[in-house]
Amino acid sequence: MKQITHPKKKLDFNPHAFLSTIGKGRDMASFQKKNTIFAQGDSTDGLFFIQKGKVQLSVVSEGGREATLGILGEGDFFGEGGLAGQLLRMSSATAMTDCVLLHIEKKAMMRALSLEQKLSAMFLKYLLKRNIRYQDDLVDQLFNSSEKRLARVLLLMAQFGKEGVSQMSVPRLSQATLAEMVGTTRSRVSFFMNRFRKLGFINYDVGDILHVHSSLLNVVLHDDDGTTVTPDTKNSAAPAGKDLEPPAEPGSPPDKERARRPPLPSLERRRLKARL
Repeated sequence: MKQITHPKKKLDFNPHAFLSTIGKGRDMASFQKKNTIFAQGDSTDGLFFIQKGKVQLSVVSEGGREATLGILGEGDFFGEGGLAGQLLRMSSATAMTDCVLLHIEKKAMMRALSLEQKLSAMFLKYLLKRNIRYQDDLVDQLFNSSEKRLARVLLLMAQFGKEGVSQMSVPRLSQATLAEMVGTTRSRVSFFMNRFRKLGFINYDVGDILHVHSSLLNVVLHDDDGTTVTPDTKNSAAPAGKDLEPPAEPGSPPDKERARRPPLPSLERRRLKARL
């Protein structure tokens, strides 16, 4: 009597398990704070997925000027340019904190994306969300004051929006780096950071930790009408006297001139709030 054998049922693919375990073409790598993960001009040998920690992406011009492109955290991909045909790294990646990263070789990722629909959909969704974020960054740069832009950068770094979380901790960046990210001067960043601290929107911890409170969202959402934003806390007060006027920003319209521009439509404002 011929024995009937049933084909083995393929196990359901779990993209989260794929991105959290080692396997063929996938290795875990640990980087200590301030270590270089890859440098601009290195050959592309795959992409990274952040398991733990914060990563800073930066680029250096031919003239030696450095600019920060972004700060990434847990659940973010980076270095995926090789999937689109890039042969060299277009930016540098540095560990801002101690990091645990999953390195995925290009062939392994391309194969997984072609075979596993769940992973492909997850990766596509991530890239689309990041593209929308870049569009929002451009809108922010064109229409918002430097104070609002700084507040938005801090909220994004703190990954604001997690349910039930009113305060998040982020690695402390230099004011020069924040100025690069915001597109303003270091003196203005210093002024606004002091204002945020006095208003209770941020506070510094021992070491290199900055606590960002969700109340900082008030700065992003209020109209640029020259009024001072007040926090929800009772004991905080706006700085008085000379501190009310920030240093001038050479080479670009002052904030008061920005305030005369028509505000974004209410629908657009709600969209920006939802994507922070």
